[in-house]
Amino acid sequence: MRKDIRTVTVGVDGSRAGLDAADWAAREAERRRLTLRLLHAGGEPTASGPLFGSEPPSGPGRGRAPASGAGPASEPASASASESASGSVPRPRVRSRPVPGQPAVPPRDLQRGILDRAAVQLSYAHPTLEIAARRTDTPALPALLEAATESETVVLGSRGFSGYTGFLVGPVALGVAAGAACPVVLVRAGELPQDERVPVDAGDDTTAPARTPYRPVVLGLDPSDPADELIGYAFDAAGVRAAPLHVVHTWTLPPLRDRAAGVGAPGDTAAQQDARERSLAAVLEPWRHKFPETEVSEEVVYGHAGHHLLKASTRAGLLVVGRSTADKRLGRAAHSLLHHSTCPVAVVPHD
Repeated sequence: MRKDIRTVTVGVDGSRAGLDAADWAAREAERRRLTLRLLHAGGEPTASGPLFGSEPPSGPGRGRAPASGAGPASEPASASASESASGSVPRPRVRSRPVPGQPAVPPRDLQRGILDRAAVQLSYAHPTLEIAARRTDTPALPALLEAATESETVVLGSRGFSGYTGFLVGPVALGVAAGAACPVVLVRAGELPQDERVPVDAGDDTTAPARTPYRPVVLGLDPSDPADELIGYAFDAAGVRAAPLHVVHTWTLPPLRDRAAGVGAPGDTAAQQDARERSLAAVLEPWRHKFPETEVSEEVVYGHAGHHLLKASTRAGLLVVGRSTADKRLGRAAHSLLHHSTCPVAVVPHD
């Protein structure tokens, strides 16, 4: 793949979560007018041993029923009219054990079949999208980190239990999120196209879910470290969706033993709150001028980032957080959000 081709790369391993992530990545590539690249890396895919997480006993994201399978791996790929209309991708079942009376499928052919089937199914749901598929024997983590150097975004799937219990994120997904050179988006299993949008009002039979506005993009931001890469990604994400952007800054007072000279006592919280609100507004002002059509709201709240951003994620279509490239580890808040957010999470590297 030439490095001048702008792509969204998604890891595909044959699991339902991988197909849900590919479906989300296809919609993102369409919104940004990019090429979608499907990447299968590393070992043999199985129904019980996915590459990017741990399979749960059952369950979708956001309380949805699991998507139905598309039939055995030996059946040809197809997409029904209803699937094409909704934009969702039919999920194939991948056999991990030999079937009596049938010849065993070589692992390489099975892997090639997974990529081909995913590409065909995505082309049904997204007929105008340019799709490329690639398979490599390189282990998943280094292969995805290498792909990140020539991608605008890397998308990975993650297992999710039912309701709001959160993600199950495997070591590969965590490693990619912590070390990739581009933004990495984690998508929960069961995430559907309508989950990105504001729910249809009860009793409204005239509005299709695909025509309602997008849910807000939520950005966690510290105005004392206003990275352009992080803020730019969030404004771009909101802009391509015509969605509002909600910026959240959280703060706490340091323990008394750690308080430097000149820092106010706990009773001065009102003054510090006001100062932080003014600081956040000043950081966002030039971005408001750059994206005048994006509705921006600001929230400065006392408390821990993980707690307040998780609350915001229940109403969001995408949660955006940053990661310093100087540290190849995820911070405590980002780690918590990857495991517990109720919407897709984008981790954006910045200097």
